[in-house]
Amino acid sequence: MAKIVSVEVLKVDLKPKVVRTDAVQSFECQETPMVRIRDADGVVGTGYSYTIGTGGSSVIKLLDDHLAPMLIGRDAADVEKLWRDMFYRVHATTVGAITSIAMAAVDTALWDLRARKANQPLHQVAGGAKHSIPLYYTEGGWLHLEPSQLVDEALRVKSLGFGGTKLKVGKPHAGEDVRRIAAVREAVGGDWEVMTDANQGLSLDEAIRRARCFEPFDIAWFEEPIHADDVLAHQRLSNSTTVPIAVGESMYSLSQFKDYLQSGACSIVQTDVARIGGITPWLKVAHMAEAFNVPVCPHFLMEIHLALCCAVPNSRWLEYIPQLDMVTHGGMRVENGQAIPSQEPGLGIEWDWEKLEHHLVHRRMHA
Repeated sequence: MAKIVSVEVLKVDLKPKVVRTDAVQSFECQETPMVRIRDADGVVGTGYSYTIGTGGSSVIKLLDDHLAPMLIGRDAADVEKLWRDMFYRVHATTVGAITSIAMAAVDTALWDLRARKANQPLHQVAGGAKHSIPLYYTEGGWLHLEPSQLVDEALRVKSLGFGGTKLKVGKPHAGEDVRRIAAVREAVGGDWEVMTDANQGLSLDEAIRRARCFEPFDIAWFEEPIHADDVLAHQRLSNSTTVPIAVGESMYSLSQFKDYLQSGACSIVQTDVARIGGITPWLKVAHMAEAFNVPVCPHFLMEIHLALCCAVPNSRWLEYIPQLDMVTHGGMRVENGQAIPSQEPGLGIEWDWEKLEHHLVHRRMHA
């Protein structure tokens, strides 16, 4: 592959389509760091990552001052080496969210460039394990919604062919969470999945209590019940309940996932391509989880996770939260509740650069 001749760093701010609340925070804005890498053959790879409202300017500063300049003149085919060189270049700030989000924008651009040069879609270049992935719905389960609203949304997406819905939990009292889950379960019946997500809002004792309260409703998983750094607490929780425990969106390194998998502290891995540092480490986590017979159900960024889910054999669900359709041409292809990856070369995202300009807050070219 040809040498890298320029790296463009951008930031695009996208407002959420609906109010998004959970047990600890609100989704204020999708700050979207973007990187466009051009090689000597004139081929461009575009990558991106995100925040939910804070830290975007710090990510851009890290890209402009440290990561983008070191790419000029390097061989774009050396994706693994470039990832590791970036990692050691900013070694003092790893492992952490800002660094991972910045590296992810570069790494996804390199994979887009690689796939475009190969004239293949990402899901084939990265593995080619599947041709589709089942969808579950999150936009109808936010914590501020009333039980009647949760039921209406669940029934609506069930009729569209979706395989399940995610409900945010973490109300002040367990009984409030139970009423919300019970209302949805009664409405959708027993043959449809109901996921729950506490967003790290509970103590260990309270998580154990609520998991036992949730067991009669046969929920698909209990996501991020407690702080993501506490492996032993998750191990205790997992051993106390039949409810599958899901973790991953707030982890930023391969070693963190290794510790969870080795200790049996989770049943589902939800690695996030932006927060783990890109496609390169995402694939490693997915294959490591496969070795432990643990499924991968990634968090957010459905537009890029679609291809990754179809690249690996142990993916089970794709989370449906549309966000990029306001700045892309066309939406994700969905048939009977299954997402179908693009057959176009690259990530499969067709950016609408005219629309992106309206949301652009930063641009810098490195050459």
